[in-house]
Amino acid sequence: MRKVTSGLFTSVDGVVQDPYTFQYDSFDAELGTAMTAWMDRTDTVLLGKQSYLEWSEWWPSHADDPFGRWINPIEKHVASTTLDPDLTWENAHLIQGDVDAFVRELKAGDGGDVAVTGSVTLVRHLLFAGLLDELQLMTHPAIAGAGRKLFEPTDPPTRLRLVQSVVTSKGNVLSTYAPFEA
Repeated sequence: MRKVTSGLFTSVDGVVQDPYTFQYDSFDAELGTAMTAWMDRTDTVLLGKQSYLEWSEWWPSHADDPFGRWINPIEKHVASTTLDPDLTWENAHLIQGDVDAFVRELKAGDGGDVAVTGSVTLVRHLLFAGLLDELQLMTHPAIAGAGRKLFEPTDPPTRLRLVQSVVTSKGNVLSTYAPFEA
């Protein structure tokens, strides 16, 4: 069975929106190694509408970047009820029908990990639907001050299990969580 994972950059105060505004110079070799390992395990990506719209404009023209070399050709599935089904980004397909059923089918299939990239709303939805197997938060040693956070005050209390935690040389904390198993 395939795992559905997500890796999000976050600030100490929990902001996940526009991480380039709070990463400063904290992106280090250990963080790069962890991201490369995550990308190497992944052969399918899930995106929400907003991430698709932003990334499909940016990444095709940045194919020389290591992330661009990875994200452009990979199989991408987009969760949206309002986008035109004829998506223009290479290997991008609109999810037809129920997202949860689609993700269950992906999980049951063969292949590497399925990664939810960006797409905060989709990450939260899959976590609370019991479909996210692993959540990695890459916490930068900075306070963003403002911006969208991963969790909302209305989210249900949810217990997670810490799988791994690593501190990098520049003070990033890479915390990997999985659903809690009683």
